[in-house]
Amino acid sequence: MSDEQSSETRSTLEIEGDVAADYIEEFLDIADFDGDIDIEVRSGRAYIGVNSEDEDSNLSTLASPRVVSALQELTRLAVQQKTGEFSRLVLDVQGSREQREHELEELVHDAADRLQAGDDRVALPGMSSYERKLVHDFARAEGLESDSEGEGRLRHVVLMLGGDASTGEAPVDSTQDAVSGSAAEPEAERQDSSADEASN
Repeated sequence: MSDEQSSETRSTLEIEGDVAADYIEEFLDIADFDGDIDIEVRSGRAYIGVNSEDEDSNLSTLASPRVVSALQELTRLAVQQKTGEFSRLVLDVQGSREQREHELEELVHDAADRLQAGDDRVALPGMSSYERKLVHDFARAEGLESDSEGEGRLRHVVLMLGGDASTGEAPVDSTQDAVSGSAAEPEAERQDSSADEASN
C-alpha cells in the first residue's frame, strides 16, 4: 500500500471514528450514562473506548461483553448508514474488551485440557472475525491447531491437537482472520451483521 493510499485509509477510519463517537455520545446522553470517549486508529480499524475514572459511574452496567457486542453492532450500522461504507470498528466499554479477551483465553485453555484428556476436537461458540483471530492466536500459544467453520453468526473456531501449531505456521483461516482490510473478513462480518438484522 502506498503512502497516499495509507493516508487515505487512515483519514477514512478517522471519519468513521468521529461518526461512531457522535453516535455513542448521543446514546450515552439519552441513556444517562457518564463516560469519556477516546478514538484510536490502528491495524486497519477504528477503536472506540468509553471509560470513566469516577468510582460512582454507572458505566459498568454497560460493560458486559454481551451488551458491548450489541452496542458495537448498532454503532457499526449507524456508521454504515452515515458513510455508506461497511464498518469494522471495535468498541470497548470500561475494559470490556480486555475482559472478553481473558474469557476467550480461558475457553482455549479449557479446550486444551479436553483435548489432552482425549477429545478429538473442540468446537467453540460462534464469534466475530475479530474474536476468532484472538482465539487462533491463543490456540497457537497453547500448541493447538485451529480452524473456522460455519457461516455468519454461526461461524466458530474448532480446536485440535498438533497440526500447523506444532510447526509454528498459522492455519489458513487464522491468517484470513488476521489480515486487516482483506475481502474475506469484511464479508464474514457482513454475514454476521445480516444475520443479526434478520433475527431482530
